[in-house]
Amino acid sequence: MARGRDRANLNLRFNLLTVSIYIIGIILIAKLFSLQIVHGAEYREESNTRLTRESTLEASRGEILDRTGSTLVTSSMEFSLEMYKSKVDNDTLNISILNMIQVLEKYNKSYVDSFPISINPFSFTISDETLVKWKKSNNLDENITAEEAFYKFKDKYKIENTNNIEEIRKIIAIRYEISQKGYSSTKAVTISENIPREAVAEFSESSEKFAGINITVKPKRKYTSGNLASHILGYASQISSEEYETRKNTYSQNDIIGKTGVEYVFEEYLKGKNGTKQIDMAVDGSTTAEYISKEAVAGSDVVLTIDANLQKITEQALASNIQKIASGGFGKAYDAKAGACVVMNVNSGEILAMASYPDYNPEDFVGGISNENWNKYTNNEAKPLVNKAIQNSYSPGSTFKMITAIAGLESGAINLNTRINDTGKYTKYRDYQPNCWYFTDYGRGHGWLNVSQAIEKSCNYFFYETADRMGIDTLVKYAKYYGLGTKTGIELQGETAGVVSGKESKQKLHPKEPNWNPGDTLQSAIGQFDNEFSPIQMARYISMLANGGNRINPTIIKTIRNADGSEASREEIEKFVNNKLGIQEEQVENLQIKEENSKAVLEGMESVTSDSGRNRLC
Repeated sequence: MARGRDRANLNLRFNLLTVSIYIIGIILIAKLFSLQIVHGAEYREESNTRLTRESTLEASRGEILDRTGSTLVTSSMEFSLEMYKSKVDNDTLNISILNMIQVLEKYNKSYVDSFPISINPFSFTISDETLVKWKKSNNLDENITAEEAFYKFKDKYKIENTNNIEEIRKIIAIRYEISQKGYSSTKAVTISENIPREAVAEFSESSEKFAGINITVKPKRKYTSGNLASHILGYASQISSEEYETRKNTYSQNDIIGKTGVEYVFEEYLKGKNGTKQIDMAVDGSTTAEYISKEAVAGSDVVLTIDANLQKITEQALASNIQKIASGGFGKAYDAKAGACVVMNVNSGEILAMASYPDYNPEDFVGGISNENWNKYTNNEAKPLVNKAIQNSYSPGSTFKMITAIAGLESGAINLNTRINDTGKYTKYRDYQPNCWYFTDYGRGHGWLNVSQAIEKSCNYFFYETADRMGIDTLVKYAKYYGLGTKTGIELQGETAGVVSGKESKQKLHPKEPNWNPGDTLQSAIGQFDNEFSPIQMARYISMLANGGNRINPTIIKTIRNADGSEASREEIEKFVNNKLGIQEEQVENLQIKEENSKAVLEGMESVTSDSGRNRLC
């Protein structure tokens, strides 16, 4: 009995399910009939007249600030005009391009034009070598004239809406650009940048006249203080084709990217994350609706250790003194054209100012540098684009003698009570007998001196003897401890390691005479022979003398502030910089310089600038 009822219930449920499926099927058929038959033409028309594109909302590039919060580099938002491919015929496209150019010219705005043929008269505007490649890439006969090539392009782009040769040239310029850049219905090509609001309004109000155009808001880099700290800040400019090939996932062909300085090293922090905007367009290219689908996130701000006011004073003082040296303001005139200066916190290693002369204006590179400015910089023998504070190395001369003094004291070759008699000529070795500078000038030596007095008098003889007693290996050991001959790890590209004069350097630099001689030690002791260091290395070395011999790592970065208000940790920054610049951290033995030895050296240095001392470094 119960089994019969169960079977009946099961049959009822099955019948109900069958009826439900049948009803749903009828509804679906009715819906499809409505879509395809009743309203088919209407929906097809709507589909054919609407196209949705995705446009990039460029993130504002992060700012670069000094240690007090003053803005050194920022971004201002500017309007740019770009074109997408639209479903219009050639005649409509050509008319649209001409309309667009007329608006741009009305407001004196330039537009992209890399078409290598000029008119009135007809001529090619590229070199012969490049011209051969260009003709071949465009399937043109190698003997074709400029005029013939011009009309080939006119026919190619089916320009029939005007007979005015200047108007034809303008249309070709845009058609050529968009074909070279490979624009599509989803990929735009930038036509003009920094267009005024009046032009934007005109484009927007009559969008039906301009097939496929879109107005975007793009950040433009602004260097607020001209040439100030140019070698530290660096510059950003449009991404090159080589750079784009390795960054297609995160960059577009119209993006700017850091090229040098902080702009380059911290590109990944400064760039930010782009957003997206949906654009509804009709097939004629006119915009029907816009809405933001993903907000852009601004790049992180990089805060430097430098003080903008001190940087300005340092740069002015450096330039003034170089010019004074060149004009004989300090006595004899020298051919002085360039120089560098570094101001460092002796305890933390923070760079408070770093100047390189001559400098340049980063603003010249925004949007692409002109040939005139590029030639001005690259043809200048003083090399204004080179950061001489970190990228060049120089012979230190007598400023190296404090290393010899420290090495001698710490190794026991001399002590605080040691007195050496400078007789003028160092005659220990028959084949090399150098003079003290005092003997060269006055025909006699300094006489008996201790280490502090030797530093005050800059006595070559004293340091010849000190180095000879301890040997070159000990001298090299202490020079490297004070950071000489090794990169400092400063957060800027292109730093030189310099050279510490020793057995290793001689084998590399003098392969024909690789053996080390006593005379090499004597020369090295007074900062000559192969010794060459960058100004930033010298600044670290002097800072370590001042702080008692404690190791410090120079830095130009105070902190990095992210858009969400958080800050990058010091560990994160150091790891990032090391990876970006390929820096290998060296393990250096802590030599623990004795306080009394440091004090003796500092006393000698202080006496050089005192009334009783003699400011003579040779």
